[in-house]
Amino acid sequence: MSSFNKVILMGNLTRDPEMRYTPSGTAIANISLAVNRKWYNEARELQEEVTFVIVDAFGKQAETIGQYFKKGNPILVEGYLRLDQWVDKQTGQKRSQLKVVLENFRFLPSGGQGREGGSSDSSSFSRQPAPTPSASQPPPQSPPPPTNSGPPPEEDDDVPF
Repeated sequence: MSSFNKVILMGNLTRDPEMRYTPSGTAIANISLAVNRKWYNEARELQEEVTFVIVDAFGKQAETIGQYFKKGNPILVEGYLRLDQWVDKQTGQKRSQLKVVLENFRFLPSGGQGREGGSSDSSSFSRQPAPTPSASQPPPQSPPPPTNSGPPPEEDDDVPF
């Protein structure tokens, strides 16, 4: 039986990246993401859950993350799950930790000043200039505000597939 191991997460760094290098010189960046999930419970109250995820990046991507990311920065990561297992030297107990191994990432906008790109190829790190409005074009209109400000309507439990 075949399997599929793919993870895509978007969240904020909970600390600055921890950088280290292998004896052969390969960079390793260890980051921690806070990923939020919001939903409405049966009483129509907004609920929120935060999950903290450890991510390891290697090579050029690790160097880029170490150089440009700091605590609080948003990031989108794509990778796969890996279970690390070891024996604790102090207690002698077996330990394990589920991590994401980064394959690609994207810079995300933060506080009005965003960076674009950020996958494994260096061409996507370049920033494209924003188009400047010309005098002959009217300014873009923003969409009208939604009329229903309450929680979304209750959804049916049946999934159509």
